[in-house]
Amino acid sequence: MSHQTNHHMNKALALSTVRHDMKIVNGFNAKFAVLITSSVGTMWCAYIFAAIALLGLGPALQPGGMGFVPWFAQTFLQLVLLSVIMVGQSVQSAASDARAAKTFADTELLVDKMNEKTEGGIKAVLDAIEELKKVPATTPRTPRVNTVKSYPASAPKTTPTPKTASTRKVNNADKA
Repeated sequence: MSHQTNHHMNKALALSTVRHDMKIVNGFNAKFAVLITSSVGTMWCAYIFAAIALLGLGPALQPGGMGFVPWFAQTFLQLVLLSVIMVGQSVQSAASDARAAKTFADTELLVDKMNEKTEGGIKAVLDAIEELKKVPATTPRTPRVNTVKSYPASAPKTTPTPKTASTRKVNNADKA
């Protein structure tokens, strides 16, 4: 067995972990639920349930027994999958917690870089801008490159619109 597997088995079977979890909750029912969940949600319990289910396979296959398919669906799958699903949920929960912790650490790093008082990051940029402001105006600076298109100062000439009959009537009415 590898060291990790041995460590996992010791942790799963350790009563100190169960006792710690039971101290967190209040009331008999909550403590009993923690005890059952902590013990049933292990791979060792899945192995024990598989052995118990296999003991019932012989009588299920004898004449007058329930048969293989009902035994498999009603006994084996329900007993074994109960523990396996609980273990899987624990593993997924631990992985999710690890991802959340990593995301939090990354966010803290980004916020720290954006903080004006923290050395490095945006503080370095702000300090460089302040240094540029202190440079005297007589110091030659690099000329800027104009990226905006220039247009001629005179506006293009437009052709006058021809007068229509309705425009002439309005103009004649003004004269009267």
